[in-house]
Amino acid sequence: MIGPQVAWLPDGRRLHLNHGPIDLIVEVFGAREEKRHAYAQAADRFQTILTELVCELPELRRRADATPRKFESPTANRMERAVYRHAPAFITPMAAVAGSVADEIMAALIDGRTLDKAYVNNGGDIALHLAPGQSMAAAIAGTGHGLADRLVIDAADPVRGIATSGWRGRSFSLGIADAATVLARNAAEADAAATLIANAVDLPDHPAVTRVPANSLAPDSDLGERLVTQNVGALSPAEVAEALERGRAVAEDFRRRGMIEAAAVFLAGENRSVGSIALRAPTEELTRMLADA
Repeated sequence: MIGPQVAWLPDGRRLHLNHGPIDLIVEVFGAREEKRHAYAQAADRFQTILTELVCELPELRRRADATPRKFESPTANRMERAVYRHAPAFITPMAAVAGSVADEIMAALIDGRTLDKAYVNNGGDIALHLAPGQSMAAAIAGTGHGLADRLVIDAADPVRGIATSGWRGRSFSLGIADAATVLARNAAEADAAATLIANAVDLPDHPAVTRVPANSLAPDSDLGERLVTQNVGALSPAEVAEALERGRAVAEDFRRRGMIEAAAVFLAGENRSVGSIALRAPTEELTRMLADA
């Protein structure tokens, strides 16, 4: 594996940070000098973030319990803090790795800087920074709805992290959600919750769902022999509704317990949502914001 790679994307506005499985897109808005320093800080922090995690990988793959463990890496500690509150449900810190990396790079990015807004996008798990009066537009991928699934986060919202999980994504899922998108206080917490909510969108033992042991696909998977979804066949409207309701119920429980702010689950063109931050259909203003972002 080659070392950390830092490069500008062709638009000259977004920084691309890549090292092994970590693939980040970073964009900053504000005064020119502030942006220059912010990008440099993010690139500097990125140099060691993967090697730090690799050193603690065996313990990070172990199931979390209600007492948080202490790790050497600040990113690993972010991962642990995001998952231990979900015990006794099965979850390991790896469920929050993408969001935690995004949060860690964001912390470096904004340290000592005065910025209008910024985002760190780690494969769809996103950390946000918003100064007062600012907002950020985002699209939810993998829902089957195309441009209809858009949302806007305002600075006044208690949301600084967005994460999406589902069986079609880059990580394994125990459920059948096309997507489960979560808004939370940070990206690590959103990532962990999205994993569990996507797992809950399910129809156990349904013949249209193909599942295989996780370790048959990735021998070192933290999921071990647990069955992960590989394909979802045709489902009746009633079955889709049942699966979505299972995920919605878990999301609502998380919301009531203060673990997330809002969530939406998607399956076969249908969706359910919880929380006060609703999905917003495209408007002329939102379309412009997305074009500018």
